[in-house]
Amino acid sequence: MGRVLDQLFHLRALRRWRRAARSAATTSLSTLRIQRNQARGLRAHLDRLIHQADGRLALPVIGSSYFPKPHGTDWSWRPEVWRGPLPVLGISSAPSRSTLGEEVTLFHDCDFSELTLRQLRNTREADLAPFGLRMDVFKFDGSFLSLVVDLPPEAANGMTRAHLLRVDTIIETEKPLEIFARLNIKHGPNTEQIVRELPLNEQDVMVEFDLAYSRLNEKRIEKVWLDLIFEAPDMNQVIIRDLTFCRHRRAAL
Repeated sequence: MGRVLDQLFHLRALRRWRRAARSAATTSLSTLRIQRNQARGLRAHLDRLIHQADGRLALPVIGSSYFPKPHGTDWSWRPEVWRGPLPVLGISSAPSRSTLGEEVTLFHDCDFSELTLRQLRNTREADLAPFGLRMDVFKFDGSFLSLVVDLPPEAANGMTRAHLLRVDTIIETEKPLEIFARLNIKHGPNTEQIVRELPLNEQDVMVEFDLAYSRLNEKRIEKVWLDLIFEAPDMNQVIIRDLTFCRHRRAAL
């Protein structure tokens, strides 16, 4: 019986606000002012409900770490920006070395920053990552712009020159843009660097770093991180819908 009454009350309120909206152009100003204040109070609660509902009902599920992996993968990872909600959703006029979460850092040399970073919710059915990262670049007077993703210590544990490190991503840009991925591996006093250009013209944006061609000292690996380097990024919007890493051994010859 309670559900029936709730439905009746809802229909009655809906008819009331529909009637008020239709007659707003001719309603007296004193009445219109009261209706506006009531509508604003109601909208605050509705917006909060819709926001929570979108977060819980939208695909994919928050915290999901699922993504396809090559056969023989012994380590895989999706950074927290693409995996779960952050305490701070975004940064405007972001200075160099701004961090979003614990793993992503922005670097640039602009005199005056007109860059923004913001975490957004992925709601498309095709998306496997719960969240994405949007970067808006307006006037850019610097010479470089990069996003640095620090990989966890587990990425270095057991890493050898027999491994391939694979990076998969989904990137949308407002206009064509060149993006390079640079893998950095600190081993002892040296840092090994391998650079690949992201094939943004292909449907699946994927690069593999073959460590067999590096001069890596397997016994002294301390830290691993990835630089995403953006060439001529001014007046552009870049949305990274997903970013995943996986490590597997290269096929034996």
